[in-house]
Amino acid sequence: MRTEQSRNPTGRPRGFDAEEALEKAMLVFWEHGYEGASLATLTQTMGISTTSMYAAFGNKEELFRKALERYTEGPGGYLTRALEEPTAREVATAILAGTVRTTTRPTPPRGCMGVQGALSTSDAGQGVRDLLSAWRNDGCGSVRARFERAAAEGDLPPGADPALLARYVTTLAFGIAVQAASGIGREELQAMADAALRTWPLT
Repeated sequence: MRTEQSRNPTGRPRGFDAEEALEKAMLVFWEHGYEGASLATLTQTMGISTTSMYAAFGNKEELFRKALERYTEGPGGYLTRALEEPTAREVATAILAGTVRTTTRPTPPRGCMGVQGALSTSDAGQGVRDLLSAWRNDGCGSVRARFERAAAEGDLPPGADPALLARYVTTLAFGIAVQAASGIGREELQAMADAALRTWPLT
């Protein structure tokens, strides 16, 4: 367990669990987006002062980057696991099932931190928009590489386009996330994902 030290007004050291604080910050960003998450809300939820936040995590954008890394390794980790499935179809199935499961949590937040995190930001949030755009493209690139391997192994028919398949699956996943954030239920979204894969693979 990693702890950070700050000082209270009397000068005595005060420790806090940095991993727990980061987990709480991730949930705030996930629910409210980058600009919707005020410093007051972040620090209150994290249980630390603004000074401690800056000392432990840097500024708000740096905190968001760390929170996104935590999201990628935690709730968003289904993508990495899905890429290990033995066939391309099973990869696609696992990605969509993981998206549905993660974005329709029984308790808030819903949706995807990487999709909704910076949908509406001012010019000051350009760095975060670029970060999330790169994050989504990296995910698509990983899926494309996995499908290219599938094509080379004969798991996909000769006419299949790995790049198109990767874009199709990830675009559908992002769409599921947006619909989930709007309140569409898990069963309906899973049915949509199942229907989309009935014509697999696209050629």
